[in-house]
Amino acid sequence: MDTPLETIERTTGPAPTHSVIWLHGLGADGHDFEPIVPELADPDLPDIRFVFPHAPVRPVSLNQGMPMRAWYDLYGLDRDAREDVDGIRATRRDITALITREAERGIPRERIVLAGFSQGCAMALYTGLRLDQPLAGIIALSGYLPLRNTLAAERHPANAQTPVFMAHGTQDMVVPLAYAETSRDTLQGLGQPLQWQTYPMPHGLHPQELDDIRAFLAQVMTPSVDGG
Repeated sequence: MDTPLETIERTTGPAPTHSVIWLHGLGADGHDFEPIVPELADPDLPDIRFVFPHAPVRPVSLNQGMPMRAWYDLYGLDRDAREDVDGIRATRRDITALITREAERGIPRERIVLAGFSQGCAMALYTGLRLDQPLAGIIALSGYLPLRNTLAAERHPANAQTPVFMAHGTQDMVVPLAYAETSRDTLQGLGQPLQWQTYPMPHGLHPQELDDIRAFLAQVMTPSVDGG
C-alpha cells in the first residue's frame, strides 16, 4: 500500500464546509502557498479547509538527477518533451486518496477544489479531469496539461463540465506561455468550461491573480439560487 502524502492544513473558519487541495511546484513543499490562506479568506466564502500536501523527494532528470520534491520526473519543459507517464499516474493515485480522505471527513467531492502551481498545476489538471466523481472546480496556475493527447479518451464525464480557472504569466521563462496556451486550446477544444487569465509577471503569483482566484472560489463554492 502506498504511503499517504504528508500534508499541512489551514482553515479560514471554525467549521469548514469546503476544501481546497493545493499542490506546490517543483522543488517547493506544502508550506509554499500556506501564506495565501489569509489572502483568500472572504466574508462571501464559506469556511474552507486548505490542504497543502508535500510531494515526495525524488531525482529529477531535468536538474541533473538532483533529489528534490517533485510530483513526477521531468525530462524537459517544452510541448514535445518526453513525459514520466508512470510517475504522473502514481501521483494521481496519491492525490485521489487525499480527495477521498476529505470526503470521508465530511467534505463531499462536489465541494472540493483541486488547485496547483507549475508542476502542481499539471497534476491538478491531470487528476481532476479524470476523477470519476465531480469536483467543485480546478485552479491551474503557471503550468500545463500533461499527457494532453490522452485527455480526450481519459477525461471522465463526471468532470467534463467542471469549471477550470487557468492563469499564466506573460513573462514566464520556466513554463513558456505558449505551452500553457496549447493546454488551454486543448481544454477549450474539448468543451471544458475554462476561465483564462494572463498577468504581467514571471513564474509566480500576481496580486490581481489572488483577487481572481477569490472570485472563482466564490463562483464555484456558492450554492445556486434555484437550489439546483
